Amino acid sequence: MAAGNLKIQVLDSADAVAAAASEFVIKAIAAKPKFVLGLATGSTPEKTYAKMAEANKAKKVSFAKVTTFNLDEYWGLDGDHDQSYRYFMNDRLFNHIDIRPWNTNVLNGAAVNPMLECAAYEQKILACGGVDLWLLGIGANGHIAFNEPGSPVDSRTRLVSLTQSTIDANSDGRFFKVAADVPRCALSAGIGTIRESRQIILLATGAGKADAIKAAVDGPFSPDCPASLLQDHPDCTFFIDKEAAAKLS
Repeated sequence: MAAGNLKIQVLDSADAVAAAASEFVIKAIAAKPKFVLGLATGSTPEKTYAKMAEANKAKKVSFAKVTTFNLDEYWGLDGDHDQSYRYFMNDRLFNHIDIRPWNTNVLNGAAVNPMLECAAYEQKILACGGVDLWLLGIGANGHIAFNEPGSPVDSRTRLVSLTQSTIDANSDGRFFKVAADVPRCALSAGIGTIRESRQIILLATGAGKADAIKAAVDGPFSPDCPASLLQDHPDCTFFIDKEAAAKLS
């Protein structure tokens, strides 16, 4: 179904979301091997990345000519830290596919000058011809990447402060054991940066994302729910399971 420009695919389960999303990405890469792929971290895309790695192992897709850009990284963590997003991506995807390591781009959380790091990231995206497809998750408060509620629609890659709800969501034992361990700032691609991607897919699973999905799809186009700022994107598809879709009109 469609809501405005958004296309919504409601699937039976989180596994079905992962299968559909990975197939979408694989087909896009098959059509354009020199693909520029934007990626997200967090628990939701893990199953999708596992499916992508399986497809690569089965020779159904090659990432040899693909360039990737990740949405975000914790400020203050270097890539060897086991909770950094560089570590996450290496562990969950990059080490299991035939991508060239030098074509994987993750913001440097240990950069001495975060403003220069963010500006250089924007320039590298442009130098690669822009992102062909960005894969996103969504936070319980509607955030995409670390663009928290209130982030401007034209925001660029920058240093941001995390809200308490995001800190709490990342300290439930899956990532950090306690809230005090979670970094308070992150480097994040901006909403404007994300919106420039030629295609966007957003993944959401579980009842805990139902309110955010309702606000993103049925609510107003508003920075109060950053994901709602995708409503007018020309090619954006939400892959969600029945639990995440439960509150849609």
